[in-house]
Amino acid sequence: MRHDMQLRATARAIYDACYPSEEWAPTGFDEAERCGTVHYRQSVNAAREARCLLAPAGEQFGLFGDVE
Repeated sequence: MRHDMQLRATARAIYDACYPSEEWAPTGFDEAERCGTVHYRQSVNAAREARCLLAPAGEQFGLFGDVE
């Protein structure tokens, strides 16, 4: 996902909002991304859903994206 910087930034914002401390997630976003944690994957899925909801009318995004 590193090639889609807007989606990555959205996933980071969601991650930081949903997992604000070590009580919620054991690592920060960068480490979670590197390890592919469940918290990271949930944030990416939420970012994809948000992108589809916020897309201009008629614009479509692919169903499957690359997640590292």
